[in-house]
Amino acid sequence: MRRIFIALAVYVGLGLASGLFYRDFTKLNGFPEDGTTQLSVVHTHLLALGALVMLILLVLEKLFTLSASRSFSWFFWTYNAGLVLTAGSMVWHGVLTVLGQEAGAMIAGIAGIGHIVLTAAFVLLLVTIGRALRRDGGRSVSAVVG
Repeated sequence: MRRIFIALAVYVGLGLASGLFYRDFTKLNGFPEDGTTQLSVVHTHLLALGALVMLILLVLEKLFTLSASRSFSWFFWTYNAGLVLTAGSMVWHGVLTVLGQEAGAMIAGIAGIGHIVLTAAFVLLLVTIGRALRRDGGRSVSAVVG
């Protein structure tokens, strides 16, 4: 549970910091307010895919002890690697856009790999949840409901 909470706190911090970076970096470089850049959605990705997913995982961990499954560890590290890769490529692409430089196909390829890794992580999460549900036999849900 502790590592999920730490990841949650890190993603909240990164999400908030990336929003601040977007606002100040674009102003500092005279980027038009109506201009499109990947920087505008990095904070949303980090807060939604980072913080909210970790918050949901905290609840699922409390209910089903997901970490008891070896697949959870695989999910956790794969997911975090995929999200960092995706967000990092978005920042890289956004910075280049604000600076008026061309973002090449390599950045799009790295972002694509990040998304593929995230997809694989979600499959691992579904496997982990499925195992936890079979192991639990419905006891956790009935304890919460009534």
